[in-house]
Amino acid sequence: MEELIKTQTMSNNKQFKSFLMGFFVSVIILFSFFAGSIADRLFVIKPLDAITQKTRHSLLGSPTKSQDFSQTSLGQMMQSGLFDVADVAEKASESVITVSIKQQQRVIQPGSIFDPFGFFGFDSSEVQVEEVQQDIGSGFVVEGGLIVTNKHVVNNLTAEYLVIDKDDKEHQVTEIYRDPSLDLAILQVQDFSAPSLVLGNSDEARVGESVIAIGTALGQFRHTVTTGVISGVGRSITAGGGDQFESLENMLQTDAAINPGNSGGPLINSQGEVVGVNVATTTADNISFAIPINVVKVAIDNFNETGQFDRPMLGVRYSMISEQAALMNEVPQGAYVVEVVQGSSADRAGIKSGDIIVEFDGQKLGDEQDLAQMINQQKIGKTIQIRLWRNSEFLNLKATL
Repeated sequence: MEELIKTQTMSNNKQFKSFLMGFFVSVIILFSFFAGSIADRLFVIKPLDAITQKTRHSLLGSPTKSQDFSQTSLGQMMQSGLFDVADVAEKASESVITVSIKQQQRVIQPGSIFDPFGFFGFDSSEVQVEEVQQDIGSGFVVEGGLIVTNKHVVNNLTAEYLVIDKDDKEHQVTEIYRDPSLDLAILQVQDFSAPSLVLGNSDEARVGESVIAIGTALGQFRHTVTTGVISGVGRSITAGGGDQFESLENMLQTDAAINPGNSGGPLINSQGEVVGVNVATTTADNISFAIPINVVKVAIDNFNETGQFDRPMLGVRYSMISEQAALMNEVPQGAYVVEVVQGSSADRAGIKSGDIIVEFDGQKLGDEQDLAQMINQQKIGKTIQIRLWRNSEFLNLKATL
């Protein structure tokens, strides 16, 4: 009996101790909750946030904003993988310039309201000539210190042009080289130095890929940054300025906001590489275009070799035969030769009117492979293998551009 009473007493003691332990734990939890709430309200102290923030940093690394890119090149930033649109735009803007035109302009000065001749209907207004400067476009620096822009931005042969850098410093344009077949121009500038942008591979541009456009929006707002995606590839458009218009093939389409003031600025992909030169916009919203950078690279290489924009020429006027038209007429798909320029490379190679060029330099011509596009990617003096169809037979010829 005594052992039974002793056992029951020990059990009661254990239950009482468990009760006290649970009570004290509950008090501590309630105290922590109310103390934390009071600290948050009165002193804006958030201990849990600090703990979770430290944990997040340890798992994910420091956030992008804490990175110091002041001494980092755009290429190094891309390789690090720690960047966002603001980082790319900030670094790329060092290489983007504004093109400004300075020219003489006639300004009419109205006559005085006290002019007695005005009472009799005589116009005493004076025409004066003043020098006017205005921002008209954009451009960017490539390797060698050259500046790329659009030809229609600098199409006035008598005007004086300036480039304005990110720090709003003006620099005199000393030489302008205009491409005769593309809406491109290269500027040489006096006493100007800026990092060059990395040129990407526009052939790898994919629909839906994110892009950034930088330029002088509306000719008023320098270094405006807009974002979007590649909306389409291989587009054909007519672009230009003033009374000069050109048909441009194989263009990149984007929904990044581009207007006439952005013309000549870079279109940059998410790797920080230039994939196009912004050239034109339509009256419709969210439809803008850029010249593929691969075409620009060929033009720059030709310029570096010759000092001018000499372009290769085959010497034919042609019309592309679509796949559907080829099937209907039982002929191969390619470029139907309408006319051959006398004395040209095509003439010397033996190409004749009525021929269908089906392959150029080993590449088949088709709906997405235009003959002019292929020629523009070549260099002057190169000998090209040409396969054509004539009188139901295939012939292989050689032509030196």
